[in-house]
Amino acid sequence: MSFLSTRIHFVWSTARREPLIRREWQPRLHGYIRGILENLKVKPFVIGGIEDHIHVYCNLPATITIAELASKMKSNSTGFVRETLDSRFGWQDGYAAFTMSKSADEDVINYVLKQEEHHRRRSFQEELIAMLDKFGIEYDPRYVFL
Repeated sequence: MSFLSTRIHFVWSTARREPLIRREWQPRLHGYIRGILENLKVKPFVIGGIEDHIHVYCNLPATITIAELASKMKSNSTGFVRETLDSRFGWQDGYAAFTMSKSADEDVINYVLKQEEHHRRRSFQEELIAMLDKFGIEYDPRYVFL
């Protein structure tokens, strides 16, 4: 038997950071991603975002890697949105993923749920750079938002 607690906060943008995620269909998109996670035996804690990006906070079981999970969420949700909501839809190529402690659950969940409020003061680009800096992740600013 394996026992682990691996919490991951994923963040990624729409292609070219275009505001493609319409408010009225966000619940369907978030619900679809929740279904993807549950089918993979991943426990979603919260899913949220605004028009140009998404946050997914979940556990990571021993049966899947971070890269595999990000790929499945992004590719499957792209297909769903293109078939049912907006044929122009796409995600950026990359993603950010941050490991979190259980003690951070409440803060991360509140942060994700308050994205609209948060982004009245700070853009997605500023938000992501701040997260990368906070976690000590090296990056080349020329390539962060391709």
